[in-house]
Amino acid sequence: MSDAVAAPSKTASRWRRWLWVLARRLIDLLVLILVVTTVLFFLLRLIGDPATVLVGVDATPEQVEAVRVAYGLDKPLPMQFASFLSEIVSGNFGYSLATGQPALGLVFESLAATLGLAVLSLVVAFSVAVVVGAWLGAGAPGFARRLVAGLIFVLQGTPGFVAGLLLIQVFAVEWPVLPSLGLDGWQSYVLPVATLSLFLMPKQARLIAANVRQVYAADYIRTARAIGAPPATILFRHALPNALIGAVALLGAQAALLLSGAVVTESIFGWPGLGSLLLSAAQILDFPVIQALAIVVALLVFAANSLANLLVVAIDPRIRDGLQTR
Repeated sequence: MSDAVAAPSKTASRWRRWLWVLARRLIDLLVLILVVTTVLFFLLRLIGDPATVLVGVDATPEQVEAVRVAYGLDKPLPMQFASFLSEIVSGNFGYSLATGQPALGLVFESLAATLGLAVLSLVVAFSVAVVVGAWLGAGAPGFARRLVAGLIFVLQGTPGFVAGLLLIQVFAVEWPVLPSLGLDGWQSYVLPVATLSLFLMPKQARLIAANVRQVYAADYIRTARAIGAPPATILFRHALPNALIGAVALLGAQAALLLSGAVVTESIFGWPGLGSLLLSAAQILDFPVIQALAIVVALLVFAANSLANLLVVAIDPRIRDGLQTR
C-alpha cells in the first residue's frame, strides 16, 4: 500500500520540478526581452536622428522637425519609451520609417530565408563534424590524421567571407555551375550553406575529437576493450554519445550566431535574410525595423539555446536525473 502511495507522490513531485524549471525559463525570457528592448531603444536614440537621414542633408530645419513630429520623435524619450512598450505588449512593433510597412511583417518576410540557411548549415556542419571528429578521436592513421587535422586547423582560422569569396570565384565565375546571388531555387543554397558549414564545422570537429579521445581514456572503455567489445560498439555506443554532449551545447551557441543573421555571408551572396534587412535598416536608422528584428532574434536565440539544453539533457542521463532529484 505504501509503495502505491509513494509512486504517485514521486511522479507529482517530478512534474512540479519540471514546471518550476519551465517557469524559470519563462521568467528568464521576459527579463531578456525587457533588457534587449530597453538597451536597444536608448542606444539607437544615441546614435542619431532618423529624421535627418530620411529628409536628407539638404533639408531645412523646418522639414526635419516636421518629420520628427510625424513619427513622434519630438516627444521626450521617457514618453517615447512608454509608448514603445505599450505598443509591443499589444503586438504592434510600429511601421518602417522607410517604406511605411509593418516592421514585424518585414522581419517575418526575411526570417524564412535566414532560418532555411541556418538550419541547413547547422545540419551539414554538424553531420560532417561528427564523422570527422569521431574518426580523428578514435585513432585515425598517423599521416591521414595529421593531414585532416591540419586542414581543420586552417579552416578554423579562415574568416567565413574568405571561404565564401573563394567558392564564388571557383563555382560561379571560373566554373559557372552555381548561382552566387539571391535566392532562386535549391541551387542558391549550395554556396552559402557551404560557406557557413566550412566556418562552423572545424570547431565542432575538434571538440568532438578531443572529447572522443578523453572518453577513450576512461576505465569503462578499457574494460569494454578487455572483454572483446567490437571497436564500432565502443565508438558509437559508449564514446560518441558522451562526446556529443559538449558538441550539442556548442551547436546551440552556433545556432544563436546564425539566427542573429549571418550578416557578412548574407551580404556576399545577396541573401534576402535578417542580416541584409539589418544592414539596410541600420543605414537609414529605421528604428521600428531594428527593434522588431532584435526582439525576434532574441526569441529565436532563446529558443535555440533552450532546445540545445533539452538535447543535452536527453543525451546525458546524469543531467536528467539531477533535474528530477533536485
